[in-house]
Amino acid sequence: MITPLEALEKLVRCESPTEDLQACRAVITLASEIANEVLGTPGEINDVLGRPVFTWGAKNPEIVLLAHLDTVWPHGSFTPLWSVDGDVIRGPGVFDMKTGFVQALFAMQNVSGSVALIATTDEETGSDTTKEFIQELSRKAKAVLVLEAAVDGKVKTGRKGTAMYHITVHGLAAHAGLEPEKGINATVEIAHLVLQLAALEDKTHGTTVVPTLLRSGNTTNTVPDLASLDVDARSFLQADLVRLDNAIRAFTPTNPLARIEISGGLNRPPLELSSTKELYERAEKVARSLGMSLDHAAVGGASDGNFAAAAGAKVLDGLGAVGSGAHALNEWASVSALEERIPFLHAFILDLLND
Repeated sequence: MITPLEALEKLVRCESPTEDLQACRAVITLASEIANEVLGTPGEINDVLGRPVFTWGAKNPEIVLLAHLDTVWPHGSFTPLWSVDGDVIRGPGVFDMKTGFVQALFAMQNVSGSVALIATTDEETGSDTTKEFIQELSRKAKAVLVLEAAVDGKVKTGRKGTAMYHITVHGLAAHAGLEPEKGINATVEIAHLVLQLAALEDKTHGTTVVPTLLRSGNTTNTVPDLASLDVDARSFLQADLVRLDNAIRAFTPTNPLARIEISGGLNRPPLELSSTKELYERAEKVARSLGMSLDHAAVGGASDGNFAAAAGAKVLDGLGAVGSGAHALNEWASVSALEERIPFLHAFILDLLND
């Protein structure tokens, strides 16, 4: 039978950037084939509003194992595409989060009961398509186990909520040397907005407001008539995300002849300890019975576990790969942890089913 490492290699070599629907369909098809080898029956390939989704197991599960098989990496980002050096596996998505999917798949061996493994393909861009699908599953579940990567080996009991914005400023072009006074400078306007955004941060709640991608102007001797800015906002407190949202939507230009457009908004709500504490304590007991220790942490990144918790489910996140380098070229996952965490996850699933 195929080994976990062999299964992971197949999935990593099947590159699956979120934006490439054909590639995402290919990786879901491959996952179904691997499930057939590991579990004896293939996974179902579902279409959720045009997005391919893998499912294996009960139709209305009490326990959901939640994963995703899309990555942030465009084709050809890694050379070599796959490598193993001692305990270190490298390749696009090994840490975030194809290793987690493999761990869940093998942990499902010889498990029967109301449990299902789900893998989506739009998590890296905010799960806009599959959000409602995830929430509907989670409303009916008593536990949602998220196979995102661990942080320094620890599971995740807290995650920030997120809000994403795209801000466009419309100005008026003019010759920058001859008659700049006749223009409306979109670069100047968006610079004022960047400073206003920075002032909205609040370290008390871990609230960050990060201007990211900025574009402005067309030529070096023209007053810019158009500027755009992407904004990544995060907080452990939902009320602070609402505060940010209200403030950003109230932005006005310093030049009343300029015009501001704002799209986007609140995305994932925070994952709070009230949703994770119960499952963490239970998982730690199972881990200790196997001679392991999990420990836990709160992190800034969001996942589909945020949606599951918002739907009312008990959630435990970070049950996937041990390694580091999410979204970075040094992304890696541990071979030994891959092998160690499969029996732990299997035992944890059985413990929940026997409740």
